[in-house]
Amino acid sequence: MFGVTLSRWSMTYFAAALCALMFGETLMVAGYGFPSNSVSDPQTLILVHVIVIGWLSLLLCGALFQFVPVLVARPLYSNMLPLPALIFLLAGLTALLLGFLQIAGTIDMRPPLLPFAALLLVAGFVIVLWNLACTLWPARPLPLPARFVAIALLSLAATVFFGFIFSFVLTLPIESEILLRVTAAGLPLHAVAGIGGWLTFAAMGVSYRLLAMFMLAPELDGTRPRAALWLGTAALGVIILGGLALLLYGQHILPALVFGGVLGLGALALYGADIAHLYRARKRRIIELNSQMAVAAFVMLGLSVLLGIVLIALGILSEHVGALVFLIVFGWLSGLGLAKLYKIVAFLTWLESYGPVLGKSATPRVQDLVIEKHARKWFALFFVAVLAATIALLVSQPLAFRAAVGATLIATIAIAAQLVRARLLRDVPLQTRLPDIVRRPHLLFSVPAKR
Repeated sequence: MFGVTLSRWSMTYFAAALCALMFGETLMVAGYGFPSNSVSDPQTLILVHVIVIGWLSLLLCGALFQFVPVLVARPLYSNMLPLPALIFLLAGLTALLLGFLQIAGTIDMRPPLLPFAALLLVAGFVIVLWNLACTLWPARPLPLPARFVAIALLSLAATVFFGFIFSFVLTLPIESEILLRVTAAGLPLHAVAGIGGWLTFAAMGVSYRLLAMFMLAPELDGTRPRAALWLGTAALGVIILGGLALLLYGQHILPALVFGGVLGLGALALYGADIAHLYRARKRRIIELNSQMAVAAFVMLGLSVLLGIVLIALGILSEHVGALVFLIVFGWLSGLGLAKLYKIVAFLTWLESYGPVLGKSATPRVQDLVIEKHARKWFALFFVAVLAATIALLVSQPLAFRAAVGATLIATIAIAAQLVRARLLRDVPLQTRLPDIVRRPHLLFSVPAKR
């Protein structure tokens, strides 16, 4: 890590992502979108895209700009491109939300904004894809975690492709039978590509590396993790490519979803076994809070798989798909994201502030930048509240759901406050804070040390 340049704009991505998460939670507390509205209503689409693009995608982009170079031991292709990408993504997300408000009849504006939103989002994600692809390509053959990221980037491209088609068909007089067919029945493919491919596969790849690094565990690159990669890749291929082929030939996509789902379950089972092995094989016996809370996120992933199997077995998946998606997005992806962000912010702040003076003066440890006992209760509240909200959805209690999400909002605000304190070195002991030597980091961006 010490030879890797800090990503200048990752903190900006993290800040924007946290704001989007809190905004999305506020909408749910106010009763906006699901479950007060149906899954397909514009209000729910606003909520979904605030969380998936504004929170999870921005969080992941910021993390990948910093850690893809770590995965392949090469510098990021361009440290300048993340800023225009972020501007395009935020502008596109804003236009997308306004476009959904147009469809809902909440605002009366012309022309339709969804096509403009799609173009802005495509521009932003293309810049992200180009920057990361140009970092990965010269590093072939890629190590295992980077291969997961590469598949995730292909899934992101598929997600953007479907979203681009939807935005034009929903607002413009498109007469193409194929495009109309894809828009009418392609939403599950869009969701699988985004949540299952882009977000989950990238989280899997990064977690393989970060867990090993932060717990001092041996990196995995054997038969089982490779099998998880190939099974997961096959699952995505069957669902996305196979499902698209079925749509083009006028067939139902259910066979692709079922077959791909079985392959995906196998991949997740192997991934879970790998994660359990990392925890057992770690050299750091007393693990830090971020790794402890990652365990909670992995438990949420397991519960999501179990819930999905039970709902399918009972034949009621369509009735409770919102609860399942909520558990995946908030229990697994958001839980893991917040847990790792708690460590990443402290780690990158330490590198920026104390890395240049390491060996020249006494410095604090990375864990000295945070006070874990202050954050522990808020992480516990977040995960308990996510479980409570999921149960409320399953038993159709919208008021209880809103109350539980209110608890996640409180926890998120408190965790964000802890991240701000770490970024500003507020919790570093005075005797090691080194005010005359250490460069104070900026809250919203990093200033890499001069070489």
